[in-house]
Amino acid sequence: MPTTPHILIVDDEPNIVMSLEFLMRKNGYQVSIARNGTEALEAVDRTAFDVVLLDVMMPDVDGYQVCRHLRQRPDRTGTRVIFLSAKSKEADIQKGYEVGADLYIPKPFSTRQLMDKVKELLATPA
Repeated sequence: MPTTPHILIVDDEPNIVMSLEFLMRKNGYQVSIARNGTEALEAVDRTAFDVVLLDVMMPDVDGYQVCRHLRQRPDRTGTRVIFLSAKSKEADIQKGYEVGADLYIPKPFSTRQLMDKVKELLATPA
């Protein structure tokens, strides 16, 4: 019996966290929340997540640093990272992929599109 995919939502905007958490739980996923980059770093060190939904702009540690940290851990190679960010310039998106993102989705985004992408990534071997 496969385990339920575990998703970490990292965003400092409570409304986004709430809607993403609702969406992911509704689709049957286990969800954890980090409200800033520091919490995200602690969470990825503690738990192996299947997918991390990651904001770029946060007050302490930005999403790029969190992604870089995650990619440096050999025991987290299977973790998929999706950046959800209002930073939508080509350079920002490029940087997201350079630090190891699997996907970069500019805000605002369609929740249906996001769910399709999460399912796609979970179905593809890392």
